[in-house]
Amino acid sequence: MQNQAIFPLFYLPPVSYFTLLKENNFEFDLEKFEHFPKQTYRNRATIASPNGSLDMVVPITKGSKLHTPYKDVKISYQDRWQRLHWLSMQTCYRSSAYFEFYEDGLAPFYEKKYEYLFDYNYDMLSWLFTQLKLTNQLTTTKSYETDTAVDYRSVLTKKEVPLVQTKPYFQVFSDRNEFIPNLSIVDLLFNQGPQAKSYF
Repeated sequence: MQNQAIFPLFYLPPVSYFTLLKENNFEFDLEKFEHFPKQTYRNRATIASPNGSLDMVVPITKGSKLHTPYKDVKISYQDRWQRLHWLSMQTCYRSSAYFEFYEDGLAPFYEKKYEYLFDYNYDMLSWLFTQLKLTNQLTTTKSYETDTAVDYRSVLTKKEVPLVQTKPYFQVFSDRNEFIPNLSIVDLLFNQGPQAKSYF
């Protein structure tokens, strides 16, 4: 029986993901062996744009169907998605208070070509933990567990996001858009900087 909570590994996870991690005292394992589910935050993130929320999707190779273990899912570089994602972030957050503070650390993730989505997301989550001054070690599952105390693998899909209470904070484009809850953690970082941790 697994004692720690099991969480899926997301690309630039939403704020509620970190709130749920905190509720579990940041004691968790990242799921590595599940069959890769489509249309989830595992390969997409949502940021704020002048026209509201904007989804950024990391494309995966065509062989990565439903029965491919997450650890074996490969990133596709057929399109220049890295350039597009980085340009989107620069365009949307250049005027935010802390974008320049994090820019140099985040840019390499849009230059280096990772083969596997899991490795890419793992390294990015490690970087996010460092920025948030979270000292917990990231650990992964050793096999697919069905008997676990707390299981978040089927939670936080794009269609159904749990209602985790987060207080509104200043966002870019707040002059034209209402507050958009549960955007990617980078939205909170770029707007709140070192204070971001207190919002979970």
